[in-house]
Amino acid sequence: MRTQTDVIDVEWEVLPPEEKDKRARLEPLFRWVAIVMDELIALPNSKFKFGLDPLIGLIPGIGDTASAIVSALVLIQAARRGLPKILLARMSVNILINEIVGIIPGAGDVFSFWFKSNKRNYELLLAHTEKPRRARISDWIFVIATLAALFVIVVTGILVSFLVLRAIAELLGLH
Repeated sequence: MRTQTDVIDVEWEVLPPEEKDKRARLEPLFRWVAIVMDELIALPNSKFKFGLDPLIGLIPGIGDTASAIVSALVLIQAARRGLPKILLARMSVNILINEIVGIIPGAGDVFSFWFKSNKRNYELLLAHTEKPRRARISDWIFVIATLAALFVIVVTGILVSFLVLRAIAELLGLH
């Protein structure tokens, strides 16, 4: 004779919560990107860690672009898994802040050591508790618009970097 407890146990095994499955597929990707880009290297005798993001950002023009592309690819995976628009928006804002401030020579590089946008996005994912759903066309429109804005900012950063490098070359008589 089956009891109500038996039925509940069977249903739990057959129909696991979709939220856990969705997070289980995204969580390792977000964690890996956060570690590599924001916390790969620990300074001895301190709690301070940094990753490839601020180091790559030291390369004028292409560094901040490369970091933004990595973050954007993770954002695309989050949209494909159906994360809510508000969560995607918060993650996008972290990427945009890192990119916008990152294009400022010197100050942007220092900012990248502190801000750690990928780690922030990983923490947002962990804190996410909304019920899962499939990505809708409106999610894709939102992500495409955000990526288009990011693209414009990246191109502007490259242009500014090129102009700065050209001005430095002219001052040094290399042009």
